[in-house]
Amino acid sequence: MKKVIERMQEPTPKFFKTIRNIGLLLTAVSGVIATAPISLPTIVVTISGYLTVAGGIASAISQTAIYRDN
Repeated sequence: MKKVIERMQEPTPKFFKTIRNIGLLLTAVSGVIATAPISLPTIVVTISGYLTVAGGIASAISQTAIYRDN
C-alpha cells in the first residue's frame, strides 16, 4: 500500500492529466444528469450511471501513471 501512495504523489505525465480531467468531467456531468430535478428517460439515467463509473475509474487509474527514466 505504501508504494501505491508514493506512486500517486509523484508527477503525472501530461497525457494522463488530460485523461484524469476528462474522467472528472464525465463524473461531474453524469452526476448532474442523475440528480436532475426533471424526469429523464431510463436509458439516459442508465448511461449516466455507467459514465460515473467510467469517469471514476479513468481518473483513479490515470493518477497512478508516473514518469519513468529507463
